[in-house]
Amino acid sequence: MKLTELATEPKLVKILIDDEETVKEYEEAVEFWCFDRQPLNKFVKFATAKEQDPELMFEFCQDLILDEEGNKVMIDGKVLPAQLMMRAIAKVVEVLGK
Repeated sequence: MKLTELATEPKLVKILIDDEETVKEYEEAVEFWCFDRQPLNKFVKFATAKEQDPELMFEFCQDLILDEEGNKVMIDGKVLPAQLMMRAIAKVVEVLGK
């Protein structure tokens, strides 16, 4: 197989946060969307941000947590609850790691 066959445009995929705590807290699973592929520079940025720069970490989250049309969810001063944002990031890492 040629490497060029594996290079494709990113596609939006639906991600469900459906753990017991989330369903109990929000009375249903919470869904969001993310592109199925991310540039390597975003992952490097994320790895750096986790330990050194909370603002950079937030920017990374803004780029990954999208609505069904691919628009950022956290804009115009809107922010997710911290615990839910961390669950969303964990789900993104899980989905993109497959």
